[in-house]
Amino acid sequence: MAHPDSGSDRVILEPERPIIDPHHHLWDRSRLALGDGPFADHGFSAMLRERPRYLLDELLADTDSGHDIRATVFIECRAMYRATGDKALRCVGETEFVNGVAAVAASGVYGDTQACAGIVGHADLRGGDAVADVLQAHIQAGGGRFRGIRQSAAHDGDPNVLGPLSTRGAPEGLLGDADFRRGFAALAPLGLSFDAWLLEPQLPELLDLARAFPDTTIVLDHVGGPVGIGAYAGQRDARFDGWRAQMLALARCENVVVKLGGLAMPFAGFDWSYDDRPDGHELLAAAWAPYIETCIEAFGVARCMFESNFPVDHFTCDYATLWNAFKHLVADYSEAEKTALFSGTAARVYRLDDIAGHPGG
Repeated sequence: MAHPDSGSDRVILEPERPIIDPHHHLWDRSRLALGDGPFADHGFSAMLRERPRYLLDELLADTDSGHDIRATVFIECRAMYRATGDKALRCVGETEFVNGVAAVAASGVYGDTQACAGIVGHADLRGGDAVADVLQAHIQAGGGRFRGIRQSAAHDGDPNVLGPLSTRGAPEGLLGDADFRRGFAALAPLGLSFDAWLLEPQLPELLDLARAFPDTTIVLDHVGGPVGIGAYAGQRDARFDGWRAQMLALARCENVVVKLGGLAMPFAGFDWSYDDRPDGHELLAAAWAPYIETCIEAFGVARCMFESNFPVDHFTCDYATLWNAFKHLVADYSEAEKTALFSGTAARVYRLDDIAGHPGG
């Protein structure tokens, strides 16, 4: 197997450009038997074996690799839940953990990057009216950093698409569930957004949700989840027009913004992996351009933000190469457009007004 960093970029494009990375995780899976189980050969399992531990030290090693990462936003990944107590509130342990990491980063002892300046946690919104207590607990635990909820709706009839993530039990049709929607209705009154992770065939479900709740900010993760493995192997290109039509429809919902990234995960079925690293950022930029350019054209730069999705996107390349690919994609954009894509949209959506390097920061 090739070294995970082989083919990585050594020259950083526009190293002075301020970036807010609005999507990464923290976890410690090092005690899990990651080589066993029915999905041991899935790309997501391979990523976990390469990055079983991704805490502040590992995050800062990435953010300090050449690009000017001013701040980051943590996105839930079921890490460090409380081991005991009310089951509905155990997810608040993740926010407690991440807020502690953010406090360490904010001390300045480890550099200037404000890691986890925003926190998006998990709640099972199917709790209906009782969800309000969980949301309030997250807000209190977040120490002023809590910004929203992500409850993954990613589901497919073929478990080989999501691999180990198929065991997490996201039910078919979650976003249309009446109990889920009662809980979802509690977000906007508290000023909270919703990060949506789902797969391309599910985009019509998100469109219906966005239309039903026009006052709730919905952040669509990973350009809407193109698929090209499992039951969809070899079909990614053929499915592009359908994906594009759904994204154009979502763009007409002013409450929806989109994260540009996630294409380095295994689910889209691009050619690269730990066994075959790309030879530089240009190849990645060329492969991802149809998705990134479609999103920017549809949503506009004020509703798009580049994301790292690390460590998951390490499946394809290292952190420096990933951001070089993004910079290459928009090399000809105006300064104002680049500012929106790399920091401004993230700062506005996740209310990071005290971060330097974007209008108002």
